[in-house]
Amino acid sequence: MSSTSNEWKQIQYNFFLRWNFPRCCGAIDGKHVLIKKPPKSGSMYFNYKKTYSIVLFAMVDADYCFTYIDIGANGRASGSAIFRDSTLNIAMQNNTLNMPENSVIVGDDAFPLRTNLMKPYSKSQLNNTERIFNYRLSRARRVSENAFGILVWRFRIFSRPIQLKETTIDNVILAACSLHNWLKKSSPNTYFPENAVDREDLSTGNITFGQWRNHVNNLPTVSHLGSNNYKNSAEEVRRKYAKYFMEDNPLPWQWKKVGLELA
Repeated sequence: MSSTSNEWKQIQYNFFLRWNFPRCCGAIDGKHVLIKKPPKSGSMYFNYKKTYSIVLFAMVDADYCFTYIDIGANGRASGSAIFRDSTLNIAMQNNTLNMPENSVIVGDDAFPLRTNLMKPYSKSQLNNTERIFNYRLSRARRVSENAFGILVWRFRIFSRPIQLKETTIDNVILAACSLHNWLKKSSPNTYFPENAVDREDLSTGNITFGQWRNHVNNLPTVSHLGSNNYKNSAEEVRRKYAKYFMEDNPLPWQWKKVGLELA
């Protein structure tokens, strides 16, 4: 994980340059890694998909590299609980990561809304500003979905339940994520060709799906359990982002992508 303010600023710059999301230090996600049921574990690892798993919780930068990895939460855990108990959350609360002021990370609806963690609006009836916010957030979050997709495609051990001891499974996952980062940087043309990930037409916003989607199904995402309660200060940050995307930094095609003809 980045350790200096300048490293975080570079990640933020890349998120803004590529995904038009300011002050973003990463996209988080949690995925179920299927395992053979450990002996005498009861229903501990039994997840909502009715399989047994442990959770890989990770943060990804704008270049599809893993910058934070937390492995081992059992399959029953929700996204909110996994984030709450993670060292990432603890470090963010204690301001020990050296992130620039007003930094945020982005996640899906499985995670809680915080002043430093933006998630989509999830109510059934969204106004235009909220729809635009959700679209812009989804663009930034796409890096995590694609990073996980490439990981599963390239490391086929994830395509079936892993039949190893729990500690060994953790080491295998950590090694795969580390190799993913190394191969992404050292052998981009073979490990990570241009058509490997989802590509966006910058004139229309249309998406061409990445090659990994033709080969594997992505790992199941962690579930959302618990309250949708959040502090007013967190909603105020989200509201400011929504206004910024709507009025100050709109993308030419964003209106059409959410079903609007004009702003």
